[in-house]
Amino acid sequence: MTPLLVLFAVAAVPLAPTEAVLIACGVLAASGELPLGAVIAVAAAGCTVADLVNLAIGRALGGRALARFERRAGSRAVLDWTRARLAGRGEAVLVAVRFVPGGGVVAALLVGALRWRALRFLPIAAVGSLLWSAYVGLLGYFGGTLLDDPVLALIASLAVATLIGVPAGVAVRAAQRREALRDGGPEPLAV
Repeated sequence: MTPLLVLFAVAAVPLAPTEAVLIACGVLAASGELPLGAVIAVAAAGCTVADLVNLAIGRALGGRALARFERRAGSRAVLDWTRARLAGRGEAVLVAVRFVPGGGVVAALLVGALRWRALRFLPIAAVGSLLWSAYVGLLGYFGGTLLDDPVLALIASLAVATLIGVPAGVAVRAAQRREALRDGGPEPLAV
């Protein structure tokens, strides 16, 4: 059960490498060393805790916390995209943005800075964390099922996660560019 404790600790700390640890635990689940359901549940619980920590940071530091993310073009792109969508269909966007690299952190900070109540955000964070944890945990699990060597399974699963995650970020940037051109505003900075 030590891997599950490590998984929870890493998932609960904002900006820690949760994806790699979760994929590794998914590989362990494929070999029968850990129950897959527990891996997903522990990761989701840890990620929800991290989201609530980020919400509190956003509430406490407000604009200062967001300004830090606005310095990097990639984080700024996620922030701008998320901010624009929170006005109309915020809950669905907060679940979806978890699948964009860096999106979960930026979104939690943003809704904190926007003074969302924790009770409003908690179910959204829990659902997003559960869906993301299932997706990433299953990547590791299927990698471990398809490949006998756990190191190769981990590398292959990380590669698949990257091949899925990078295009998601590119799609967000393309949507931003189209919106900016349509609205007559300046084109967003390149990532």
